[in-house]
Amino acid sequence: MTTDTPGIGHNAISTERLRSFVKRVQKLEEEKKAIADDIKEIYAEAKRAGYCPKTLRKAVRLLAMDEQKRREETEMLDLYLGALSDTPLGQAAMRAAQ
Repeated sequence: MTTDTPGIGHNAISTERLRSFVKRVQKLEEEKKAIADDIKEIYAEAKRAGYCPKTLRKAVRLLAMDEQKRREETEMLDLYLGALSDTPLGQAAMRAAQ
């Protein structure tokens, strides 16, 4: 049975339809949390195996990018690091990037 709340024109609210939307979103939010927990566990496992989770996250992020966008970002980073290379901060950044 559909319960409609009076409204003006197309703004009438179907309670059952609204509940359906809310339940679907809630289900997806639960699945999203479960997936986030799984991903967190994978990074923890990688850390226990000796990998750097921060670097691994960066690699995953870069690999998810379009190749052209990734190339542009890498070139921009190289440009910035090169510009900073004559400062102590820049030299430290260059050492960290290697």
